[in-house]
Amino acid sequence: MALTLSHWGRAVPVVRDGRLVAMDMPADDPNPSRISENIVDAVTSPVRIVQPMARKGYLAGDGGAARGEDSFVAVSWDKAVSLLAADLQAIIARHGNEAIFGGSYGWASAGRFHHAQSQIHRFLNLAGGYVRSVNTHSHAAAEVVLPHLIGSQDGMADNQTPWELIVNHTELFVAFGGLPARNAQVSAGGVSRHLVPDQLRAAREAGTQFVNISPLRDDMAPELGADWMAPRPNTDVALMMGLAHVLEVEGLADGAFLDRFTTGYGRFRDALLGRDGGAEKTPEWAAAITGLPAERIRSLARKMAARRTMISCAWSLQRADHGEQAIWMTITLAAMLGQIGLPGGGFGTGYSAANRVGNSPLPFAWPAFPQLRNPVQRFIPVARLGDMLEHPGAEFDYDGARYTYPDIEMIWWAGGNPFHHQQDLRRLHRVWKKPTLVVVQEPFWNGIARHADIVLPCTLSIERNDLGIAKAEPHLIAMKQAVQPPGQTLNDYDILARIAGEMGFGEAFTEGRDEMGWLRDLYDRGVSAAAPHGYNLPDFDSFWQAGEYLFEQRVTPKALMQDFRRDPAAHPLPTPSGRIEIGSDRVAGFGYDDCPGLPTWFEPAEWLGNAPAGGLHLISNQPSRKLHSQLDQGSWSRAGKVMGREPARLHPVEAERRDIREGDVILLRSARGSCLAGAIVSADVAMGVIQMSTGAWLDLDDAGLDRHGNVNVLTLDKPTSRLAQGPTAHTTIVFAERFEGSPPAVRAFEPPVIEEQEKT
Repeated sequence: MALTLSHWGRAVPVVRDGRLVAMDMPADDPNPSRISENIVDAVTSPVRIVQPMARKGYLAGDGGAARGEDSFVAVSWDKAVSLLAADLQAIIARHGNEAIFGGSYGWASAGRFHHAQSQIHRFLNLAGGYVRSVNTHSHAAAEVVLPHLIGSQDGMADNQTPWELIVNHTELFVAFGGLPARNAQVSAGGVSRHLVPDQLRAAREAGTQFVNISPLRDDMAPELGADWMAPRPNTDVALMMGLAHVLEVEGLADGAFLDRFTTGYGRFRDALLGRDGGAEKTPEWAAAITGLPAERIRSLARKMAARRTMISCAWSLQRADHGEQAIWMTITLAAMLGQIGLPGGGFGTGYSAANRVGNSPLPFAWPAFPQLRNPVQRFIPVARLGDMLEHPGAEFDYDGARYTYPDIEMIWWAGGNPFHHQQDLRRLHRVWKKPTLVVVQEPFWNGIARHADIVLPCTLSIERNDLGIAKAEPHLIAMKQAVQPPGQTLNDYDILARIAGEMGFGEAFTEGRDEMGWLRDLYDRGVSAAAPHGYNLPDFDSFWQAGEYLFEQRVTPKALMQDFRRDPAAHPLPTPSGRIEIGSDRVAGFGYDDCPGLPTWFEPAEWLGNAPAGGLHLISNQPSRKLHSQLDQGSWSRAGKVMGREPARLHPVEAERRDIREGDVILLRSARGSCLAGAIVSADVAMGVIQMSTGAWLDLDDAGLDRHGNVNVLTLDKPTSRLAQGPTAHTTIVFAERFEGSPPAVRAFEPPVIEEQEKT
């Protein structure tokens, strides 16, 4: 049995007569994901790119005017490589490497060697460097603010209080943003076994009570018997402050913990009680903002103080206007309870956001394909892609410093799709025309490929050999090639090695190794990293024949910040005070009016509190049948669509008000764009809310209407604050109506017009 690994789990490719016919799940995975079923269709789908392509207008020298709307011309590899190398060298000669954006954000594949971003970054570093991006679309605000509060990013993804301690000790699990099982299907780098549903069931059976604070009832499994509280979206910080007020005025806050382990609580308390000139953050104040009854807020606060309580903040909460504040208030509320560092108590962010969150990590890091050093120092926060392209030379603030957007002449993207993950996609479509050259390495005609000048067709993970292992996952997988690549597709490594050779640094890129040579090198370095921790791995050939290696757990389960709580003098936090910084003088010193030095409630740019009549708050969460936009053309993904479009769910009362019925094609509009969707009517969605997952492939018509349901044509593209500059997709008001007339056909899964191959 030959295994492979993807971000959504292990699988066994079933091949007959050289053709992939199924992806079977291993028997030892208790909750396997069906996302792998999409791979079967993907290998030979009509939108598979099987030879190099050049945009027709690019060949004619149109300067990018028709980029994103043009037809393509099939070219030979020799032609594509020579065109690209010549243009890249010319751009470097005229503008320098600071004119190249190679951030290339995206999840790509799960392998340690054929990781598209590592490959392209190594290539560009050898070519003189590139402008990079920092942070992630998943949790940018948390990445930046957490080090100011606790000195590290612990409690964001890795080093969380493990499930074992939650099952054995947590009495009350309060989940702001819920614990959506669909998100736990995946983990960056791969999933060994899907354990989150079983861990949650075990906690429930052990007596843990759950509170689901979310506009979606099904953000927590029904079997958990959760108490559902649905505040208005983007008002969780106000709710937390109402809870904090109860703890303070009723004497339920742990003053001894606050005095010994935190700094700045006195200033926060003054703001909480209105002594700073602002409003007192009473439950009644919170009720007016959140829409929840004040007595329900009081009741929850008292329960939290009386029990061993875990407070979880979903990553989705910080993907909103002023998203840093949700993280800050989560930690503040947990500190007031005084349970940080205790088994099953305290806080965490991202439980159930990925399978690995709450798993104990391996005691060492498996080596990655070396990217080498980037000579270029300039960067952008990952969500500020549109701003960079639209405002070259403009200044921006980020984490206490001021920077300038570069003037980009070339974009090179591999292993990701910004026409999925970026907000306000009509704007991105417009500003994407600015650079001189856009190069994309991609297997399929998705949004990013259609917006390229040169498209280099690459293989899928089942069409090549690799090593699969991820953080906090115990399996090392020999990812053996299952089928032959179609047409002229090449591995990313071979594509870049060819271009590097054309540009004169091929040997530096390859170091004389082919695919298997690099796998042996990565494996041998992994063996060396594992040996000091007591792991005696076999030689490479024995491992490759066996197909996998299972690491025994060697890490003792430990609560987040357990050592700090036990002895804060011996284990101080790497913050200026050595303590949890409820009040941060450092952040206050930045002088940001949108992120001061204390947890603060800000009215969002768009929310139900300022929405025009008929407005609905859009929840653009993660999809259940695909990872982001990957494999949207697959049968499992398409089976979940309504009338061939991405489904949008709304409450029966909201549907009735708009004369919308189950299965209708509906039109969604925001201040930025519009799209079609398929209606689902569900009482699992709170009043005033419409839920539509991300990931539908972009399908714009000539007027800018997305026919397929790409939710990011609707979303707001503004930074969380000047501190983190993170994305704010969840701060979006839309209007919904039934689409009248015959809806236009969806074209997302049809290739663009391909001209006859250029004669050379």
